[in-house]
Amino acid sequence: MGRGKIEIKRIENSTNRQVTFSKRRAGILKKAREIGVLCDAQVGVVIFSSAGKLYDYCSPKTTLSRILEKYQTNSGKILWDEKHKRLSAEIDRIKKENDNMQIELRSPKELIAIEEALLNGLTNLRDKQMDHWRMHRRNERILEDERKLLAFRVQQQDVKLSGDMRELELGYHHDREFTSQMPFTFRVQPSHPNLQEDE
Repeated sequence: MGRGKIEIKRIENSTNRQVTFSKRRAGILKKAREIGVLCDAQVGVVIFSSAGKLYDYCSPKTTLSRILEKYQTNSGKILWDEKHKRLSAEIDRIKKENDNMQIELRSPKELIAIEEALLNGLTNLRDKQMDHWRMHRRNERILEDERKLLAFRVQQQDVKLSGDMRELELGYHHDREFTSQMPFTFRVQPSHPNLQEDE
């Protein structure tokens, strides 16, 4: 049993209207995809819901802006004013400049090689800085050890000098005590005959 024709007019019930919109929108977008694939056509569809939500579809091999430009050229209808035309021309000019700059730039392989060289250089620099820091710390430790050794030797010399002085003092006192305890005395006679005493 077939469906009867429906009258094409605004659906008053908001729920029914939303359901119909979703179904028909999906159908239109499906048909747009199919005609693009089956007939190799360039298709662009723009749909706005009653709430202002955008739904669009464009053939994979083109863009919506190109389709609209083509439409404007072929139909003679102006879709945007002079300001938009100037902006569009400026965008095209910038795109061309960008394309030319991309051609002038080196290839990605060369850029990767340069980046790797820079990273390696940075790593080597950090390694050298670390080696320099370690050598500096080692030299500081060596200097500190030498300073301690010198201080120790100076202290030893002070102790030795103090000990030698004490020994000299002790020796001096010891000699005085020894001479005072001697039980006899010596008389020194001059060796010259005239200076000798008569007995």
